[in-house]
Amino acid sequence: MLRRVLHRLFGSKKALRNRAIVLSRRPNGEIRNGDLTLETFDVPDIEDGEILIESLWLSLDPYMRPQMNDMESYQDPILIGGVMPGEVVGRVSNSRSDKFQVGDIVTCHAGWQEYYVASGSEDGIHVVEPEGIPIQAYLGVAGMPGRTAYCGLMYLGKPVVGETVVVSAASGAVGGVVGQLAKKQGCTVVGIAGGSKKCEYVVHELGFDECINYKEGNLSAKLKAACPNGVDIYFENVGGETSKAIVPLLNEGSRVPICGFVSVYNTKSPESVETPMHIFGSMDSPPEHRFFLVSEWQDQHQEITGILADLVRSGELKYRESIAEGLENAPQAFKGMLAGKNFGKQLVHIRD
Repeated sequence: MLRRVLHRLFGSKKALRNRAIVLSRRPNGEIRNGDLTLETFDVPDIEDGEILIESLWLSLDPYMRPQMNDMESYQDPILIGGVMPGEVVGRVSNSRSDKFQVGDIVTCHAGWQEYYVASGSEDGIHVVEPEGIPIQAYLGVAGMPGRTAYCGLMYLGKPVVGETVVVSAASGAVGGVVGQLAKKQGCTVVGIAGGSKKCEYVVHELGFDECINYKEGNLSAKLKAACPNGVDIYFENVGGETSKAIVPLLNEGSRVPICGFVSVYNTKSPESVETPMHIFGSMDSPPEHRFFLVSEWQDQHQEITGILADLVRSGELKYRESIAEGLENAPQAFKGMLAGKNFGKQLVHIRD
């Protein structure tokens, strides 16, 4: 601590400046200008055992939106003035830790900022080996969304050859992986996405058997036609009317892994939302269903990351990215993602 104070008072070296996006005001419904602001401040010198990580790529994910509300959830709400949470791929630019070397490429929960000082013993910092795979893929198809898809499908969905799997938000970072993995398990896979281009991508590039454009209407009828044998696994990413359209099609013994319900994240009254847990739980014969977090399988983090990365290298696992350039454009990209304007994994490119 004394060394930091002396450096600030007498040091000749110009302080490194950090830019960060902070929560300045809690949104009332959709995010407005002024809810998120760009702040600049000095980066502190690192102490023994610490490392300095410079962010290269930032992941934007739907789970961040509920954390902006002041309400109880599985994660604590973001404090006003706090840096927005999020995972990055970064480079260790300075190290006083025996665990990390300068130049290491890592994933960590640095948040929406350009620099991050971390303890070398901090949980959640993982060195990645980007040979044959773009480093930003470790935030998407081979990262948290990919692991979420893998764990939700394989451990909760438990697919069996010949079963019918329906995936909402099928062109997204999680949904796209779910469908491809389900096809590898010998299932018939039907996606739900918003727009003809997304549906064409889901079928022709990702290999789903069919994809329904919910924006065209008649979702219930189209799902019934696409799933003549009913639905055995519904992977939930959206909630709302999409969940309700699935209810009549669920077979006896069906499973519903609930990853999220993005359709209601911008509601002005989140405490009164009808969640998928309410919808499926109120059925006369409820399917096996529950909300899950990928952290439940944290002990398999590296193993599953390796499986997904190998599938990407071999070309067996395909994906698409939407990229915003510069940290200052993260809020607009985040708002667009919540409205479904992204195509595939939403990322922010901060530096090469």
